[in-house]
Amino acid sequence: MTHHSDQRAYFFKIDTTIKKIRNALQKQLNEAGFDLTVDQWVLIDHIHRQPGISQNELAELTFKDPPTVTRIIDLLEKKGLVERTPAIGDRRKFNLFLIDKGIAIYTEAFPIVAEIRRKGWGDLEESDYQHFVRIMDSIYNNFA
Repeated sequence: MTHHSDQRAYFFKIDTTIKKIRNALQKQLNEAGFDLTVDQWVLIDHIHRQPGISQNELAELTFKDPPTVTRIIDLLEKKGLVERTPAIGDRRKFNLFLIDKGIAIYTEAFPIVAEIRRKGWGDLEESDYQHFVRIMDSIYNNFA
């Protein structure tokens, strides 16, 4: 017997919505003159919120594979936004920090990101957000 949930292409809905948001954010970053991709922004945002985070922790938090994170961090380091500091007790591991230019870029770019979030959320209510989070958490946990 088939259930309704077998027919619901929620994955497609989530995927297309994420792509729409990413494209809108990328467009805004480009128009504002930021030399940043959305993926670079995501890492900068996490490093800003958790100074000293390791590359492995960053990979886990952002659901990106470690080589991808390494590649993006290399770029951010070349741009003078991020610094790797060898971890205390393990010279093979690095802690990541935003340096002055990175902090300045974060501070300038954040309002653009906040505006995209506001635009996307539109006139939805706080209760909508709570339902949304509950539903997304439920889907997420079904795969945990």
